[in-house]
Amino acid sequence: MSIATLPRTLRLGDLEVETPVVLAPMAGVTNAAFRQLCAEQGAGLYVCEMITSRGLVQGDKTSLAMLNFAPNEKFRSVQLYGVDPETIGRAVEILCADHGVDHVDLNFGCPVPKVTRKGGGAALPWKDVLLGQILTRAVAAAAPYGVPVTMKTRKGIDDEHLTYLDAGRIAQDAGCAAIALHGRTAVQHYSGHADWASIAELKTSVDIPVLGNGDIWEAADAIRMVEETGCDGVVVGRGCLGRPWLFRDLAAAFAGETVVGLPTLGEVAAVMRRHAELLGGVMGEERGCIEFRKHIAWYLKGFSAGKEVRSRLGLVSSFADLDDLLGRLDPTEPYPVGELGTPRGRQGTPKKVSVPDGWLDSRELSAPLDPLAEDATSGG
Repeated sequence: MSIATLPRTLRLGDLEVETPVVLAPMAGVTNAAFRQLCAEQGAGLYVCEMITSRGLVQGDKTSLAMLNFAPNEKFRSVQLYGVDPETIGRAVEILCADHGVDHVDLNFGCPVPKVTRKGGGAALPWKDVLLGQILTRAVAAAAPYGVPVTMKTRKGIDDEHLTYLDAGRIAQDAGCAAIALHGRTAVQHYSGHADWASIAELKTSVDIPVLGNGDIWEAADAIRMVEETGCDGVVVGRGCLGRPWLFRDLAAAFAGETVVGLPTLGEVAAVMRRHAELLGGVMGEERGCIEFRKHIAWYLKGFSAGKEVRSRLGLVSSFADLDDLLGRLDPTEPYPVGELGTPRGRQGTPKKVSVPDGWLDSRELSAPLDPLAEDATSGG
């Protein structure tokens, strides 16, 4: 695939995203401040943190507070998690009617034990009839508002219980606008390597757009994924942690332009300050600085910033303190090229997936799922 034939945009129903790049929801990371920061770098579809459908329907304050959008977000995109078709349908209608959402994504890829042990997330596609019911109900609820519904999934629970090809067929039959595939099983969590061949296989088996997810650390990885799999766009998660300028590079790469050079530590520090400022605008200065602490190690990964400065940055609680500490960094230090193309964020090791008793015995749902699978909390 040549640069001339690379997808330049991503169409989801009536929406056309300027760059075929989607920011994956990450709990505690992809809040409105981070999404605004990424959108300042380049065009894309920036999805807010995952929200539970039951929390939304019940008016849970935590869930509603997450429906906070940045002024530069062209499209309001929300990812829902749930296991009950009726509840998800009601949640989709609330998003469309009351919050002006432009796109809804349904999460069937989360491998977190608290989600899968009750049959949700990456465990749910094993129950294919239930998956179809959920998708059909969600699409129907969104249709009067012209809002496209997509789904995200993994290859399956493990190599013996693969579901991605069935999920693609079901998503297409239900009227979904696209399906995103993370090329790992739930057992893998975030370990090992993503299987891009599974993305290519899914692409050839459905007519709706397919988005590829997994191991996109640099813009060149995204281009290579599209060339190797034929996917219609990419979903970026951990690769942008501490590197929001990745979206600038992705926009340039898909436009066939030269990717801008690597930032110096001084330029990274400026982005860090902007990130903290945006968090402060949403949460207040002190809370914003505290929330920013989790990002510091990602931003400074590979740089020779001293141990004392790193340690004190991990305790920062005001913009004045942050400015003082960032001012102690060497602004001319070049970007650590050894970090390019390497995994960021959580990785871990393969783990047995927690699922309800007897879950894998049949693809049919023998009894209603535990209502607690859709409690009024958000995250994952």
